[in-house]
Amino acid sequence: MKKEEEEEPLTSKAIIKEVISVILNVLICFLVVFLITQFVGQRTVVSGRSMEDTLQDRDNLIVDKISYRFHDPNRFDVIIFPHDESGIGGEEKDTFYIKRVIGLPGETVRIDGSGNIYINDILLEETYGTEVMANPGMASNEMILGPDEYFVLGDNRNNSTDSRMIGPINRDIIVGKAWLRVYPFKSFGLVDNIE
Repeated sequence: MKKEEEEEPLTSKAIIKEVISVILNVLICFLVVFLITQFVGQRTVVSGRSMEDTLQDRDNLIVDKISYRFHDPNRFDVIIFPHDESGIGGEEKDTFYIKRVIGLPGETVRIDGSGNIYINDILLEETYGTEVMANPGMASNEMILGPDEYFVLGDNRNNSTDSRMIGPINRDIIVGKAWLRVYPFKSFGLVDNIE
């Protein structure tokens, strides 16, 4: 006998079981995607030049949302936080800022007229800023960070809206750490999060 003749026609009960199975599989997939994007990681796209040379306009990144559930951000981490909760205001609800952590909770931050950054009156040795900072902003005076506050800067210091203009960023609005650059493919790799 041919194979076609051996197969029995599907009953309505079997069809219903198959449809329910497909629906359940689709729902499980949506649930997994939702849980991953809510608690594990999410994709974001860099818009602007404030993090050049580390990140370029239109770089596609994966944000690690798990790490900061277990520990606080470290100095020089590249963090993501929502635009609408940063105090800058004005843009789309789902817009995020990407900046580098410079000052940690409890520290005193000051930037002198030459663009040198001081943490607790000690010159910060860092190489992320691509040029001399022209405007120290409100950090020209000492800024004492609260217990959950971070001082953040863009790497392209003269083309960045950051803590010099808007003040410190609260810990509770930090979404995560920029972890992996996935596009453009020629730049695929881990984001520079260490000194």
